Amino acid sequence: MTDLARRATAELVGTAFLVAAVVGSGIAAQRLSPDDTGLQLLENSLATGAVLVALILALQPVSASFNPVVTLVERALGSVDTVAAAVLVVAQVVGGLVGVVVANLMFDLDVVSVSTHERGGSGQLVGEVVATLGLVLVVFGTLRSPRIETVAFAVGGYIAAAYWFTSSTSFANPAVTIARMLSDTFAGIAPASVLPFVGMQLLGGLLGAGLVLVLHPRTGAPIEEMP
Repeated sequence: MTDLARRATAELVGTAFLVAAVVGSGIAAQRLSPDDTGLQLLENSLATGAVLVALILALQPVSASFNPVVTLVERALGSVDTVAAAVLVVAQVVGGLVGVVVANLMFDLDVVSVSTHERGGSGQLVGEVVATLGLVLVVFGTLRSPRIETVAFAVGGYIAAAYWFTSSTSFANPAVTIARMLSDTFAGIAPASVLPFVGMQLLGGLLGAGLVLVLHPRTGAPIEEMP
């Protein structure tokens, strides 16, 4: 298996587990705490943050972005070429779709159920810009620290926190956003809300990349393990 094929496989598997955890924990939270939305969000955010730490630690030696925005920023900074970035993004999107189907099946739901959960408004769209900008800053800033192994904990902690301090509950990931469209549950997002969310995530990624260049001007160095 080629190096790119190994990386794509890691991205597909990692994103699938991430989405399964996001959607599955959302379904479990809704069933376990049906009358307490705050508790549902707490359960969902803790599960998501924890699984990110575990997946990044396990897959970082191969590839652990699980996020098209992170991969595109990696491409913009010269760490991967265009072909590799395209392959990894496709793997992430496919992995997300696999993950949402698995989550639906695990909880005895339809294989695919299109979400009716409308999300939007200026506040939530700004929230997605903020969430994604912060994620890019945390990922690439931590990767440039002396202890690269801290990336997993930084990213998991940031996402768990961003569930709460952003109005959008921090999707911050186009692959995850697209996948969550296919589960009409607590974690779902209606199709009409997906494109605006993804647009704001790309904007947040662009702003985050610019901030990384200002704070960490060293570019072009290979970054092989990207959470």
